[in-house]
Amino acid sequence: MDAMSLQRKKIHPHKYSLWIAMGSITMMFIGFTSAYVVKRAQANWFTFQLPFIFWISTAVIMTSSATIQMAVKQFRNRNMQRYKQLITLTAVLGVAFAACQWIGFKQMTDMGLPLNGPASVSFIYVIVGVHLLHVLGGVVALLIMFGRAFRTRVRTYSAVPIEVAATYWHFVDGLWIYLLIFLSIAR
Repeated sequence: MDAMSLQRKKIHPHKYSLWIAMGSITMMFIGFTSAYVVKRAQANWFTFQLPFIFWISTAVIMTSSATIQMAVKQFRNRNMQRYKQLITLTAVLGVAFAACQWIGFKQMTDMGLPLNGPASVSFIYVIVGVHLLHVLGGVVALLIMFGRAFRTRVRTYSAVPIEVAATYWHFVDGLWIYLLIFLSIAR
C-alpha cells in the first residue's frame, strides 16, 4: 500500500472525537432507558400520555436533519448562498425543536405532572431534558457554522466542520426518534 492509500483511509481527528462522544452519549441514554425499564416494573408505576407536541417536535427535528444534509451538499458544491440559507434554516429548526420540548414540559406541569412528581414523570423530564441539552449543543455548533458562513470573505472550503456538525445533528435526531418511541411503548 502506498502512502496516498493510507492517507485516504485515516479518519479526521474531529470526526474520530465525535464518534467517541456519540458512543459515550449513547451509553448514557442506554443507562437512562435501562433504569426506566427496571423502575417501571415496580407496582406503583404511574402511566400517562406524552404531550402531542413531542410528536410535532419530531417532525421539526426530522426536517432539520434533511436541511442540514442539503446544506452539506451545497457546501461541497460551493453554492455558498444556498448553503447559508440551509444552515440558517437548520439552526432555526433546532431552536423550534427546543421550543416544542419546552412547551411539552409546560403541558406536563399543566397536567399536574411536575418534575418532582411520580418517578415515571421525573424520568421523562430527565431523559427529554438531557437530550434537549445535547440538541442545544448542536444548535451552538450550527450557530458557529452560521457565523462562519456570513463572517468570512476568504473561504477555506474545508467540509470537515459542516460534516461533523451534520453527523452530530443526525445523531441527536435519531436519538430523539428512539427515545420518543421507547417512551411511548414503555409507558
